[in-house]
Amino acid sequence: MAGFWQPAPVVVAGPCLVESDSLNVSVARQLVELSEKLGFRAIFKASFDKANRSAPNALRGPGMQAGLDALTVVKEETGLAVITDVHEPWQLPEVAPRVDALQIPAFLCRQTDLLIAAGREGKPVNIKKGQWMSAESMAGAVQKVVGSGCDDVAVTERGTFFGYGDLVVDMRNFTRMRAATGKPVLFDATHSVQQPGLGVRGSSGGLRQHVPDLLVAAAAAGADGFFLETHPTPEDAPSDAVTMWPLADLEELLARALEVWRTARAEVECSNR
Repeated sequence: MAGFWQPAPVVVAGPCLVESDSLNVSVARQLVELSEKLGFRAIFKASFDKANRSAPNALRGPGMQAGLDALTVVKEETGLAVITDVHEPWQLPEVAPRVDALQIPAFLCRQTDLLIAAGREGKPVNIKKGQWMSAESMAGAVQKVVGSGCDDVAVTERGTFFGYGDLVVDMRNFTRMRAATGKPVLFDATHSVQQPGLGVRGSSGGLRQHVPDLLVAAAAAGADGFFLETHPTPEDAPSDAVTMWPLADLEELLARALEVWRTARAEVECSNR
C-alpha cells in the first residue's frame, strides 16, 4: 500500500468548490497547521466544476482554467498537495499536470473511458464509491485504473442510497473494500450525511450533526484516512453548504477521530503479533 495515499492517516479536505484565492489559501494554511499539530498528512481538495448539480441554474464553479490556476496558488503558497475532480477524459491532459492527484466522482465510478484516461496520466487516483455500488464491485473500477498504468489508487466510501432521500454507511465496507481492491480506503464524512434531492431549489439536503459520529465510527472500523469538506462559513458556501464542516471546529473533530483511529490501529497491531 505504499505510495501517495500512505503512510496513513491521510486527510483530504477543503471547500466543495474552488473559491477565492484568499479563502482557498486560508483553509489550506489551517490544514497545514492542523496536520503538524495532530500528526496527519493533509491534501487540499476543491472542485473546479460540479458537473452533477440537480438544478440547471446551480453554481458549478469557476471552470477548469481558473480553477486550476487557483489550485496552483494553493500549492505555491502552502506546499500542500492538491486534488480535484475530473469528469470527462478530454479534461485529463489539462488537469493532470497541474495537480498532485485526480479524483473520480462517485457518480462516474463506472465510466470506463474516464477511469482508463485517469490511469494513463500517471498521477495518483482516488475513486469515490457510487452510492449504488457494493464494496466488492469497486474492484472493477480499480482494475480499470491499474490496468491503464496507475497502481497508486485509493477508494472512498461515501454511503449507500437508502430509499430516495437518504444515505447510510455500512461500516463493514472499510474491511470489505480493502480486501476486494487491495487499496487504501478513505471515508467521506461530509458527503455521507447528504440527503440527495431533499434540499431547497434543487440542492441536496443534509444532516451535518451526524458527521462526528460517523467519522469516529469509521476511524474505529478501519478507514485508512478521511475526506471532509470544510469552510470558514459553511452557510455562505456556493455548494454543499448544509453538510460542510465549519473550519473553526475542524481541530476538535479531527483530534477526536485520530485518537480513536490510533487506538484501533494499535489494538489490531497488538492482536496480530
